[in-house]
Amino acid sequence: MSIPDPRPGLVVRYSFLWSEEKARGIEEGTKDRPCAIVVAAKLDEQGGVRTIVAPITHGAPSDLEASMEIPAEACRSLGLDEGRHWLRLDELNRFVWPGYDLRSRPGRPGDYVYGMLPRGLFEQFRKAVLERQRTLKGRIVPRD
Repeated sequence: MSIPDPRPGLVVRYSFLWSEEKARGIEEGTKDRPCAIVVAAKLDEQGGVRTIVAPITHGAPSDLEASMEIPAEACRSLGLDEGRHWLRLDELNRFVWPGYDLRSRPGRPGDYVYGMLPRGLFEQFRKAVLERQRTLKGRIVPRD
């Protein structure tokens, strides 16, 4: 399989770097995880695409306003494992697609994609991320 074109709502496997890790001087993500593309915007004529992703985690949020739970049906359609999953609204990574941190799904070499978030869920997610950024309650870690 080849690397897909990035588009908002696409869930890919990515080595996500949390802002607290970056603050401690860590440069590489410590865990590969599903991440949802929030933004995919053409950067230059050479085909670069500025991409912003948000992590999907099993960890129940301590701040309920900083995450949104993914409905079980959407998790199943994405092929995520059992259990509850949350999209983080306050932690984002920014990079030029595909970057160095895109990863293959476990047991599926060359397959980077879980699928698309349902349209309604993605719109709710996008609006919540934008609101977090507008109120300066979100962090973007540059990975370029």
